[in-house]
Amino acid sequence: MILSRLSLRNFRIHKNINFNFSETLNYIVGGNGQGKTSVLEAAYYLCTTKSFNSKDIEAVSFNDNEFEINGLFNDITEDKIRVIFSVPENRKYYFQNDKLISRSSQIIGRFPVVILTPADHAITQGSPAERRKLIDSVIAQASSTYLEVLLDYNKTIKQRSVVLNRLRENFNKNTNTELEAWTEKLIANGVELIHHRIKFINVFNKYVIDSYKKIIGEKESPSIEYSFLNDCDEDQIKNTFLSLIKEKKEEEIRRGINLVGPHRDDFIFKINNVSLRTYGSQGQHKTFQTALRFAEFFYLKETTGKTPIFLLDDVFGELDAYRAGKISEYLKEVGQAFITLTDFADFSFLKKDKNDLIIKLDNGSVTYA
Repeated sequence: MILSRLSLRNFRIHKNINFNFSETLNYIVGGNGQGKTSVLEAAYYLCTTKSFNSKDIEAVSFNDNEFEINGLFNDITEDKIRVIFSVPENRKYYFQNDKLISRSSQIIGRFPVVILTPADHAITQGSPAERRKLIDSVIAQASSTYLEVLLDYNKTIKQRSVVLNRLRENFNKNTNTELEAWTEKLIANGVELIHHRIKFINVFNKYVIDSYKKIIGEKESPSIEYSFLNDCDEDQIKNTFLSLIKEKKEEEIRRGINLVGPHRDDFIFKINNVSLRTYGSQGQHKTFQTALRFAEFFYLKETTGKTPIFLLDDVFGELDAYRAGKISEYLKEVGQAFITLTDFADFSFLKKDKNDLIIKLDNGSVTYA
């Protein structure tokens, strides 16, 4: 899958700008404030219907009432994508080949995308929610079934929370019966999510190991463990889930929150069987974050049969020369990628092949090299 063209209107600092891209590496170069990250953000909108770093209204140019993004994807067929956000209506419109798409779940996975940014430090160093967000996003792009179950599960969590709060304020039989109904649905959806996650981690570990090896060699061995159970069938998952729910029921009612389920699970990242979060160096964290995104890319490519769009935002500035050089070499195996840099000359380890493109942004103008 190739993003061949992109046009932006009233999108951040870009009032009216057009891009033509290479099918290989696209280096987007410019000083601070020239809108490099905005180009990646626009591509992300086309692939997912949303931004990776802000609310829709924040992407509208100052003093304007709407933004518009147009893109052309080339695969077996061509897909023209248009995204419009209207400030007065506080509404976003997503069109595929001039047909209005009403639900974002219809798009997730259709144009797979992988993005690596400095904010990825939160995945290895932050809360469990950051790791769940990563894992859920990868599986959801590969499996529409998982996405639908996840969306339904999140609705169930909200409804069950409302019932728990009602019970906390006034315990009665009818409300308790309602809680049992929501608990049954929570367990049914939760078991399916956990089963998907276990299967995914068992497969995904191979991709992480391969990607890590490409960047750092054989010196270290990475792995991911799922905090629920590493290997079990659906009956075992359900039985464990049920016992935990029963154990925590009184506390859930007392606190008015859902304490059990995949929305509270964690994924433990390890290097040589030692916790990365607890004992990893900054270099190991950065390498693991990068390996995760390359693993995501190759997993999605093989699972979906589509080559994802790969976005790398201001990544090389935080890496030592050795790791940066290895990642640069690894990018040659990817296909099309978009890489933001402040100055191409500062990164002598980057190799530009004849089909690669340097796109320079300067005060709203675009030049190619």
